[in-house]
Amino acid sequence: MAVSRRAALGRLLRAGMVGAAADLFGGTLRAQGRATGSGWTANFTEWTVPTPGTRPHDPLAMADGSIWYTGQMASEVGRLDPDSGRFTEFRTVIPDSGPHGLAADRAGNIWFTANFKAYIGRLEPRTGRITAYRLPDPEARDPHTPVFDASGILWFTVQGAGMIGRLDPATGAVRLIKLPDRDSLPYGIAVNTFGVPFFAEFNANRLGSVDPQTLAVREYRLPAAGARPRRIVITPDDAVWYTDYARGYLGRFDPRSGQAREWPSPAGAGAQPYGIAAAAGMIWYSESGIDPNTLVRFDPRTETFQTWPIPSGGGVVRNMAVTPDGSLVLALSGVDRIALVRLKRADPP
Repeated sequence: MAVSRRAALGRLLRAGMVGAAADLFGGTLRAQGRATGSGWTANFTEWTVPTPGTRPHDPLAMADGSIWYTGQMASEVGRLDPDSGRFTEFRTVIPDSGPHGLAADRAGNIWFTANFKAYIGRLEPRTGRITAYRLPDPEARDPHTPVFDASGILWFTVQGAGMIGRLDPATGAVRLIKLPDRDSLPYGIAVNTFGVPFFAEFNANRLGSVDPQTLAVREYRLPAAGARPRRIVITPDDAVWYTDYARGYLGRFDPRSGQAREWPSPAGAGAQPYGIAAAAGMIWYSESGIDPNTLVRFDPRTETFQTWPIPSGGGVVRNMAVTPDGSLVLALSGVDRIALVRLKRADPP
């Protein structure tokens, strides 16, 4: 695509046209990950997003192989076709919305939290149409991370207001649940096999959950007073795994027993573990406090770690997702890149 055409498309997108989208190509970096330890190999492919300064925040892997991401600082939602390297960018209708987290419904619509403008957005990929669902409380600032439960209800954290949100796509109704500590900064959120949303309180040493029927909140205090859980993932056994950003630990919490276990991250106290995912029976997360950022694998069975440096440096991996075939997708915020990491077990299990 000629530079002049790209510039023209950029001007159209910045004008905030409803359904405006551009097909663009980004640069590609491929690298074989070199890991400490043994057991798995990781092949990184990275693409530079077309709009500089986008600061991609959260990724989303779809069944058709596409990768979606939020371009927070460019107020857009992007789609990458890894096979062709083609990007499609969808500009938000409301300027400076600051798209943050992503989730997809069963129909393939893409939902995002508008971090800067306090609404939940639904993008219809076929038409580019975006629908905004405003939060009903003016204090509900900073909608953060969304997740769908099995019944199709969207749950989300409202970090700056100390709330958890519930949106019913069938009616558009939004409910907001105030947490006991309004300064707790609810951050990552995930739903267990019973349909119960769990969340991390980033400004406290607590995890929390919401009863999906009564909307009652329950909180669970972690053993270390200095723990600051940021992102979480729930494994099939309903254990809640969390990255302790402040102390440099990976943690596992069992809601049934109330017991928590922790392991120091390989890079130490300054590792700042952040984005996390579970795939192939392993826990994967990134250490954002070191340069380059790393991708870390933790084996719960052997309690061992394996580490890869991210080829481009990463620039803070705020979140990651798992593809249908068990690969990882990373949003490399500080370097304006999206990464696909293909994982392979090198040794027999």
